[in-house]
Amino acid sequence: MITFYPGPSKVYPQVGLYLQEAVESGLISANHRSEAFMQMLQRTILSLKTKLDVPDDYEVYFVSSATECWEIIAQSLVSASSTHIYNGAFGEKWMQYTHKITSGAKAFYFDPEAVPDLNKLDFQENEVICVTHSETSNGTFLPSSFLPELRSRTENLIAVDATSSMAGVALPWQNADVWYASVQKCFGLPAGLGVMIVSPRAVRRAEEIGENEHYNSLLFIRDNFLKFQTPYTPNTLGIYLMGKVMEQVAQIEVISENIQQRAKNWYQFLASNGYELLVKNEAVRSDTVIAVQAEKTRIAELKKAAKQDGITLGNGYGKDKETSFRIANFPAISDEEIAVLEGFLIRAASNK
Repeated sequence: MITFYPGPSKVYPQVGLYLQEAVESGLISANHRSEAFMQMLQRTILSLKTKLDVPDDYEVYFVSSATECWEIIAQSLVSASSTHIYNGAFGEKWMQYTHKITSGAKAFYFDPEAVPDLNKLDFQENEVICVTHSETSNGTFLPSSFLPELRSRTENLIAVDATSSMAGVALPWQNADVWYASVQKCFGLPAGLGVMIVSPRAVRRAEEIGENEHYNSLLFIRDNFLKFQTPYTPNTLGIYLMGKVMEQVAQIEVISENIQQRAKNWYQFLASNGYELLVKNEAVRSDTVIAVQAEKTRIAELKKAAKQDGITLGNGYGKDKETSFRIANFPAISDEEIAVLEGFLIRAASNK
């Protein structure tokens, strides 16, 4: 099957070779306090920061998932309240999860066809501002001007869910303080690993709060990663694969340019072949997750026919689950695979 599911999605084909290398190296059986593990972790972090152009003074930690990052942020960085700016299901889930832990999470919902109106926001002192860079559920995206504008208006910590962006598009790291993602999307890796990238401001805020009561408290994680260790037995294989993939891929500026051009091509192709895009406003369409809408029966027919042709389309999500499908536009997906899907969609349009 050729998969265009937006997570877990296609892994880079080289991952199979890296898996065998990992077994033969013995590293995946190494103690996570051993010199071999620490050297591997250090190399992996350096490769990630180099390829993704992460600022030198930002720190990188590996955890289990993006969902765990919700918990870490709520426990270790939210002292009183947080404002969650969202337009879709995953941004809303982040808000709901944080509210369970802190009871101070506030929602600021905006229309998926619009950009959040910052003039309507008034942040409290030390409030953490939480935004979703690319909303996987509905195929929307924050335009490049949004985070710089938000940063210019407030000194509050800004946390960004970049699960469908990181390693696929260039990110404005210095316009936010916490970035996180799971690796089963743009990283082209198997699920089971999360990446958390934090600024010096976020570290200072964590130290001011001083929360250190959980196995995944930010300070406890940081203390270990500064020694190139982990606070608990980690996903050693996932970290190893991350390092190998980061050595393999191009610089993020090159990847980002390719992904943006592919997205432009996808949107033009779909419109010219009679497919209706879920997001009408071009300015807020995602470059990495492309959403198409149609009647419920038509969506079911398309997914069934695609499966028979060896293609997995992504389901819709939330309220759009049965009336849309999503196409992953991630770096590991090849031009040849895209051509196969385009051929299928052309045939499907002619048979409508």
